[in-house]
Amino acid sequence: MLKKRLLLIEDDFDVAEMLQVYFTAQGYETLNALSGKEGIAMARAKSPNLILLDVMLPDMDGFDVCKSLRTTPLTKYIPIIFLTQRDRRADKVAGLELGADDYITKPFDIEELRLRVQGSLRRASREALTDERTGLPTNAAFAEAEAAFAHKDGWHRLQITLNGFVPFRDYYGFVAADEVLSFFSRTLSECLALYGSAEDFAAMHSETRYSVFTFAPQVMSLVTALQEALQAGFPTFYNFADRERGYLILPDDQGGEQRAALLSAEISVLEHKGQPASDAPQAASA
Repeated sequence: MLKKRLLLIEDDFDVAEMLQVYFTAQGYETLNALSGKEGIAMARAKSPNLILLDVMLPDMDGFDVCKSLRTTPLTKYIPIIFLTQRDRRADKVAGLELGADDYITKPFDIEELRLRVQGSLRRASREALTDERTGLPTNAAFAEAEAAFAHKDGWHRLQITLNGFVPFRDYYGFVAADEVLSFFSRTLSECLALYGSAEDFAAMHSETRYSVFTFAPQVMSLVTALQEALQAGFPTFYNFADRERGYLILPDDQGGEQRAALLSAEISVLEHKGQPASDAPQAASA
């Protein structure tokens, strides 16, 4: 089963270590940021499925971190649970008004926290705001973002198609296919963090189709970096024989065999608004 990715924004070493050990044992992938700014950057770059956020951080208030995450397109729909020693009703109300999904005071029962994490993840999946495998927003969120970007300037819209995904899933199974989707979303988030801006947005339309709105100053540098990272990573999901052969051998409807191409990504710049003349859009494949 594909591991859910939790981001802990917690500066207390003992609490962070306890949570990482516990949730790792529960089958989660855990990341830890020691400050608010680091947490915001990691949320953009690592595309977590859920964030556990402390209110009292060394560099900024956790409420400000939540506000930043909720007003940034790429992290807007990630579930957030506050973990804090502040138990006043006013603090809880303030956190929930900022868009947090839950508010838990310290000391907390670790089993209750686990159940609340599971509940937040289920709600996000049920409401179809994010895909549980990639952590990316889905079509409902994309429609809202598309309307918002129509009133902005200086962006490019990319369309990404994963070719060869269906044959890969049919041959290697759903678990391996989910790992491919997780790798793809992590790679996309990391490239946007390096070459894009805090206002970028990515959405998943289906297992094979994705859209990106980006304010990257050099959009083709982003496209090239994403191409190269995917081209390096896709072959690692195949066994040696398939990788060396360069294609899959699958049964056809007549009882014979057919060849299927290996995974690749087609990345196209569909449209732009306020495009720099020195960085003309074009299509490319990885």
